[in-house]
Amino acid sequence: MSDRLTPGVSATLTWVVAERHCTRRGEHDIFSTPNLVHLIEDAAIEALAPYLGEGQGSVGSKVEIAHVAPTLKGGKVTATATVTEVDRRRVAFSVVAEDENGRVGEGTHERFVIDLDRFAAKLRGLAS
Repeated sequence: MSDRLTPGVSATLTWVVAERHCTRRGEHDIFSTPNLVHLIEDAAIEALAPYLGEGQGSVGSKVEIAHVAPTLKGGKVTATATVTEVDRRRVAFSVVAEDENGRVGEGTHERFVIDLDRFAAKLRGLAS
């Protein structure tokens, strides 16, 4: 992992809310909380990507999110993940998600940088 990864590094990702991202409430299809988490994780992965070395990846270890407003199917949700702390392989993020009407989610997320080969070996051990 590059030592250029410092607090303030961020990435933004936008999804158009499709049926697969929704849960149904009454007669409305709305963006689900699990998909909000997925979007903010993807934004954090994007933020880390330029700073990872060959053979490195990351895994999520913690998500604390408040889903504060609904987004209807067809709306656009934009998530921004901003690095707040780097402690060896642990990277903490502040995350915010907004749609055309304002904030829909906010919280924190934590990822660990991993060696993909060692991680794959560990997973093979679990599968045996």
